[in-house]
Amino acid sequence: MSRRKILVTSALPYANGEIHLGHLLEYIQTDIWVRFQKMMGNECHYVCADDAHGTPIMLKANELSITPEELIAGVSERHQADFKDFSIGFSQYHSTHSDENKEISADIYNKLNDKGFIKTRTISQAFDPEKQIVFCLLKLVSKSIHLPILPNGLNKAYNNGISPVMRRILVFKYRV
Repeated sequence: MSRRKILVTSALPYANGEIHLGHLLEYIQTDIWVRFQKMMGNECHYVCADDAHGTPIMLKANELSITPEELIAGVSERHQADFKDFSIGFSQYHSTHSDENKEISADIYNKLNDKGFIKTRTISQAFDPEKQIVFCLLKLVSKSIHLPILPNGLNKAYNNGISPVMRRILVFKYRV
């Protein structure tokens, strides 16, 4: 039988909170499968990273009066300690905020764009005019944090007393 080359990953843990039992279940099961593949003589690499982008991270950092980068660094350290405690053996563990990820993502985007697979359109999105940030149009409830789900349902955002406004923004979408 020929030796297979296998690249494996798991759902990326979000860098605004701790690893929970649901995360661990997936990582442990995946780790077992990767170890089995290696025992069978296959070349198997298990890669993962902290998902370090998005509104929840900005909000959590704001709540703690630290930068998103400081939040990401602290959470990543705790995530990796948890994985070590459960003997989960990643071949590589990093962050979506890393320079390597930025370079690889830009390369993939540029190649797709050059071949016409990226399209753009303009949408309405909730925007905080004071902090100059765009929010996801998801309803998140954490303590007194409420983000808008509809343009006519705007609430005060993350305790700063500023009501988000709807703003037209350009989005990029992969075209299949």
